[in-house]
Amino acid sequence: MNKKSYFLFSLVTLVFIMLSCKDNEETTIATNPFDIISESSNDARDKIVVISDLHLGNDLSYSETVAHLDRIEQLLNEVRTSATIKELILNGDILDEWYVPTQVDTYGDGTQADFVRKTVAANQSIFYVLNGIIADGKIKVTYIPGNHDMGLKAEHIDIAMPGVNQARDSEEKYGVGTYHPDGYPQIAIEHGHRYDFFNAITPNANESEAPGATIPPGYFFARIAANSFTDPTTLEAATKVHNVTLNDAGNAEQYSKYVYYSLWKQVMTSLIYVKDNFDDKIFKTNIGNFTKDYSINDILPYNSETDGSIQMNLYNGSFTQSNWEERLKYNNAPVMTNINEAIVGSLKTAFIDEQSNVQYFQNSLSDVRLVLFGHTHQPMIKSYTNTKSEACLYANSGSWEDQKTRDKTANIDQDAKKMYFLVIAPVESNTQNLQVLLYQYRYGKHSLEESKKIYL
Repeated sequence: MNKKSYFLFSLVTLVFIMLSCKDNEETTIATNPFDIISESSNDARDKIVVISDLHLGNDLSYSETVAHLDRIEQLLNEVRTSATIKELILNGDILDEWYVPTQVDTYGDGTQADFVRKTVAANQSIFYVLNGIIADGKIKVTYIPGNHDMGLKAEHIDIAMPGVNQARDSEEKYGVGTYHPDGYPQIAIEHGHRYDFFNAITPNANESEAPGATIPPGYFFARIAANSFTDPTTLEAATKVHNVTLNDAGNAEQYSKYVYYSLWKQVMTSLIYVKDNFDDKIFKTNIGNFTKDYSINDILPYNSETDGSIQMNLYNGSFTQSNWEERLKYNNAPVMTNINEAIVGSLKTAFIDEQSNVQYFQNSLSDVRLVLFGHTHQPMIKSYTNTKSEACLYANSGSWEDQKTRDKTANIDQDAKKMYFLVIAPVESNTQNLQVLLYQYRYGKHSLEESKKIYL
């Protein structure tokens, strides 16, 4: 081969290699699942990803989320390397300060800050990627409090995720927040717990026992639930809930207490039955102004020995309609609801999902037309019409905690359970024409479960 031929051969080879590299680069970019969404232009940072209810625990021996940790890391790495995501929203229950077995002293000899540091250490790979996304500066990361992390103040979230944008209603009411993404006042994203009797912030409920405490009764529910899975028993061997009688059905407060009791009895005989002695002071609290130790019977209603009325040691004064409305106002809920529906709705989660319609779409003072919740763990997209006859959408981002079982020998395919997230993506770069997509992260792939469009 002469020099001229060799030069031409080398030039052709170089061009072929360059084109191959370009094709490979384009293929690599195109294979990021966030960047190939149907009907999106996929050429600009204009997508919003919403995840919630990761329930990252302090100790992986009892954390709600262990089996799914690798998948969370995988998804977050896809978010980080996407060329078309502009914001990642963490919609509550990201860190979990509630799901702790009752015998465990939540903070031990440390502080809430130490608890957060330990949670980060236990889930190091997750926070490594989250903090990498924040540090990269390409994707805005926003945190919204949920009920399981409602007690974590801004400075403690900053320990876990330095520089994260935090959406809270106020410094005083830091346990709830509603977020409107940049340029989208018609979109409201919140965890959804402020409408839930068991999980809304509860001021002035236990002033004799714990002055200044605002943690709701759902906290004690979560700790009993942790016991039921870490130290499982059978229904037959479980400690039985004592019977309570409604002796004054005409008394609205007594009736509400009976509804509350009925709910506890239902869950303690079908969901979180335990073998603990109900009189033993097994709750080690020391969080949120609770400093005493409590028993399960301190939480459950009972009939007074003097007059037969239904009473409780904790939250006893929380059961009038007027008290519930004051509590809703404290939680910044614009529309008042019925206390008994809110109590039952804590378990029948359709009540909470429906609050998207009650609080926003049927509220004539609201211009919001797209609402996203977490909290109920029930992924969905649902259509509504507001008072102005405009189309509206509600979406729930589901959850990421493991599929729980009391059977330690059970072989659960965790890779097909839960792990949902939402994507808000403009249709062909039209920022007012949006598609809302619900995905399950099934076997490490984006499985599209449902999609609806809305034009704002």
